[in-house]
Amino acid sequence: MNVNVHVRAGSSLFYFGELVSCLKRRSTQPRVFIYRCRGPESCVCGGLHTAMSGSTSPPPSVEAVGAEGCYPPGYKPFKPEEHGLERGFRCKVPQEVLLKLLAGLEPDQADGTGKAGDQASEFGQQLTGPRLGVGMDSCVIPLRHGGLSLVQTTDFFYPLVEDPYMMGKIACANVLSDLYVRLWVHGWIKRLLPLCACMAQDRERVMPLMIRGFRDAAEEGGTSVTGGQTVVNPWIIIGGVASVVCQPNEFIMPDGAVPGDVLVLTKPLGTRVAVNAYLWIDQPEKWNRVKLVVTKEEVKEAYQEAMFSMATLNRTAAGLMHKFQAHAATDVTGFGLLGHANNLAKQQRNEVAFVIHNLPIIAKMAAISKACGNLFNLLQGTSAETSGGLLVCLPREQAAKFCAEMKSQSSGAGGQGAAGGAWIIGIVEKGDRHARIIDKPRIIEVPPRGSQAANQDNSSPSPAPSPNLS
Repeated sequence: MNVNVHVRAGSSLFYFGELVSCLKRRSTQPRVFIYRCRGPESCVCGGLHTAMSGSTSPPPSVEAVGAEGCYPPGYKPFKPEEHGLERGFRCKVPQEVLLKLLAGLEPDQADGTGKAGDQASEFGQQLTGPRLGVGMDSCVIPLRHGGLSLVQTTDFFYPLVEDPYMMGKIACANVLSDLYVRLWVHGWIKRLLPLCACMAQDRERVMPLMIRGFRDAAEEGGTSVTGGQTVVNPWIIIGGVASVVCQPNEFIMPDGAVPGDVLVLTKPLGTRVAVNAYLWIDQPEKWNRVKLVVTKEEVKEAYQEAMFSMATLNRTAAGLMHKFQAHAATDVTGFGLLGHANNLAKQQRNEVAFVIHNLPIIAKMAAISKACGNLFNLLQGTSAETSGGLLVCLPREQAAKFCAEMKSQSSGAGGQGAAGGAWIIGIVEKGDRHARIIDKPRIIEVPPRGSQAANQDNSSPSPAPSPNLS
């Protein structure tokens, strides 16, 4: 089967006040800082500007970047509450709002399950085969010829880690992840790349690193970059459109969960918390909120773990889903674990509910989330993830085997390392097509790779003893 992934620029969503990003390529590479513009409102940057450390010609109307931090001297981070917005405001559209906006795109409902039926058009009635549309991570569209289907997805985001090379890998992994929840893909990638209008002098050094990271991740996934298109944008946005044409028996529809199934998660949670906590190290006001529960070294280790986790392809999990007869799956990204679990539950043919008992979280990130009140809502399951793991519904008798093989394969070169593997996090029971996290879930502290704790075998795939999960 062949895959086309179109990487393009466009309107995207990110944590505006917290992830104003700085990019750097190790200590030997130029550092690029992205921060708020102090120039006129008509500035083309749209409110953001970039500057390369050591540059003799910084952007106009912007103060020089401080030597020790990502922000210029006197910079005041964006606080939503100071602008008449709720404290939890993000440019990420809330899930309930997004679903309302997308409601008009749904075809007529064929039954009462909440699943989309065949389109009322004559063309739609001529198509046969499984169909999946609005609201899920990828769409499945039956084609007119040969009993084939098109599986397609799109995704975008702004840079959120310091390293341009790793940012390229994360972007590719994130785009491909929406296909991995359906099938084990091979083929090629076409790239549409935004060039930042505000960094004409610096992009020749930064963009090749992002391109190389994207290419390397594609090759790791068994694909190759064969071309693309370049556009200009006020700031960097990277994402893409991934497509694959395949036979129906080559992909898994996300609607087959049955009571008694087990829920498995293939990457730890807490990437957003780790990225933000890392930025807070140089922001005393915010660091003071968490310094009693975590050290700077622990935050740096968690940040590195989050970065490598986000850059890890979900390809291994995709292959094992087919081997162990998975009934349904989705990837955990912008709406958090609970948001995507709810989305998946609504797609089920059977009247089921997902009950989550365990939360595998990058070590110390749960403590940071608690110290920050309702800023992240990590333990409530709504904290956004980037390029997160797969949430898989597996037959009970297959779940432990899936987890064991995930850990074995992930420990190899390019895998998730000591922190890798998968965790049984819940069960599928009869219900009304929704998901919930129990009142006191078990927190599984996942040690970052390379840490002292990671050398111990703390990543057993089995959850704590429970009458519901035994």
